[in-house]
Amino acid sequence: MKKKSVILIVLAFITFLAIPAKAQYVLKEADVQFELFNYEKAIQLYTEAYQKKKTLYAAEKLAECYRLMRDFKQAASWYAIVVGMDGTKAEFFKHYADMLKNNGKYTEAKEQYVKYGELLKGADPAQLMQIANWKKSCDSAIKWMKNPKMVTILNERQVNSAQSDWAPVMYNNGLVFTSDRTGVSAPRAKTAKPFLKFDGSKKPDKNTYGWTGNDYLRLYQHQSGADTVTFFPLENTSDFHVGSASYSADETEMYFTMTRIPRNLAKIKGEPSTINIEIYSSKKRDGKWSEPEPFRYNNLQKWSVGDPFLSADGKMLFFVSNMPGGKGGTDIYFCERTDSGTWGNAVNLVAVNTPGNERSPVIYDGYFYFSTDDGIGMGGLDIHRAKITNGGLVSVENLGYPINSAQDDFTFRPTGKLKGYFASNREGGMGQDDIYSYLEKEKLKFVLQGKVFNKETNLPLANTVVTLRGENGSPMKVETGEDGSFKFNLDENTDYSLLADRTGFRSATEDLTTKGYEGTKPIEKFLYLVPIVIDKPIRIENIYYDFDKSNIRKDAAVELDKLVAIMKENPTIWIELGSHTDSRGNDQYNQWLSQSRANSAVQYIIDRGIEKSRITAKGYGESVPVNKCTNGVKCSEADHQLNRRTEFKIVKQ
Repeated sequence: MKKKSVILIVLAFITFLAIPAKAQYVLKEADVQFELFNYEKAIQLYTEAYQKKKTLYAAEKLAECYRLMRDFKQAASWYAIVVGMDGTKAEFFKHYADMLKNNGKYTEAKEQYVKYGELLKGADPAQLMQIANWKKSCDSAIKWMKNPKMVTILNERQVNSAQSDWAPVMYNNGLVFTSDRTGVSAPRAKTAKPFLKFDGSKKPDKNTYGWTGNDYLRLYQHQSGADTVTFFPLENTSDFHVGSASYSADETEMYFTMTRIPRNLAKIKGEPSTINIEIYSSKKRDGKWSEPEPFRYNNLQKWSVGDPFLSADGKMLFFVSNMPGGKGGTDIYFCERTDSGTWGNAVNLVAVNTPGNERSPVIYDGYFYFSTDDGIGMGGLDIHRAKITNGGLVSVENLGYPINSAQDDFTFRPTGKLKGYFASNREGGMGQDDIYSYLEKEKLKFVLQGKVFNKETNLPLANTVVTLRGENGSPMKVETGEDGSFKFNLDENTDYSLLADRTGFRSATEDLTTKGYEGTKPIEKFLYLVPIVIDKPIRIENIYYDFDKSNIRKDAAVELDKLVAIMKENPTIWIELGSHTDSRGNDQYNQWLSQSRANSAVQYIIDRGIEKSRITAKGYGESVPVNKCTNGVKCSEADHQLNRRTEFKIVKQ
């Protein structure tokens, strides 16, 4: 007997040692996938490692993966965990602030920028100025959202896909744009990255761009009234990226960006090769576009040139580049066409360039439009404009909300005095980047006003982000005031949904409509948010099982569907679903039965689209009664029923 006990102890010890060893192996594999930019696979492995052992390293890498994939909600959730753990670095407070800003939580973001500034040791004046601008940006964004421009923004669903669609430009009474979509009858193409990166000893796959796993970027067109999108008929271009076009006023000349693999590629042993994008031009002859000709400033192994814009008179070409001598990441330059038809020297447009990145230059009706991620803005790239005068560009201004959002907004293309197109990866789109149209409104139709409350205290919740979603439109956001109040302008004959979101609370939703509404008073809505308490059991009412069974009954399914809805409305939370029995019957059998019931409930939830890693099943048997009804205690059926329960608790928010 003693020998048997020793063996059991040794086996238990070996098992105990195997858990961290397994976690280390998973982390090693996750790191390999991270270095290969395979972030989705890395997330699966880091999640597995974190669930085995909650380390700072695994949490950091999960936050980084989601940030690099631009999944701002998940990234913010993980950075919140990271900054709360011992040994975290100051830079993660900055990343956390960025993610909160990208989620439209500007008040919370400002708090984290303040903490970052306090933790940053030896900051130089430039860094302190940058932090000050980030805080000012949060204040400005809150102000812009509370006083939105009179603009209606629509998602152009007839041209958008599940991938990236951007750089819309009018051509031949239709729209030409850049996309990395799949399933169109054209050479496969893809991604929103500005360059190719690959092993110099082996050319990249011509069908799939390794960074994203999507097709390469290509030019597509959509004719007004057409049901389909077609490939733009450029011939003899590239097997890789082609995109971002600009046309002359008579539509016989075009400039566009392209990547190509040179015959004599400079290679460094053991290092990946980088191919920068270039600009090419083509002329329309006899209804066909000519062989592409390279732009003077192409230098694919040293810098990129892209986002070409040809002025209406054809005499100036604007473009962006990261060539040496600029003010920041990518600057805007222009060239003038000489009498011989060639392009003159490139001139840095110093009036608008910053230490950040400038993109997508356009001239329309006396204004110069562009995007930048520097200065006072809402987040990512913001669209700006400057007035064109004889002396140059003056009065640079941010176009405000809702043209700009917490994400990237770029390739602004006015098509009339009060209308046009732009691209954005804002929340609520069909894909990564979507094309939107905008139309300035003349007057308001209806107004929605309301308040957000803490459901447990009935006190108003300030700094809560409320999102209004309309049919086929871009979501509108605003932060609640100190009294929990919010307000939106509404269009007529439209269905809407409201979502209230605040860190530390479960989200709440409400539906409303203006269809058939003829009143003059504001429509009122009130939302109540439930505080999140980690590891606090929450009973799911009316979850019953047939005697000695674990299958999900129809009445139980109704209640579990509510939990599915909670998890979909709160995509960052993880839960443990626990099942309990009463004390009657064999203890071991009750433990098995409760685990079987918990497994069935969890599988039901997973089958409805919830990721397996977000929910775990736990059978407690009769070990956690809510009353005195333990073994041998005489109790009523009602008292026993209180112990036969299903609960869930949030283990990560």
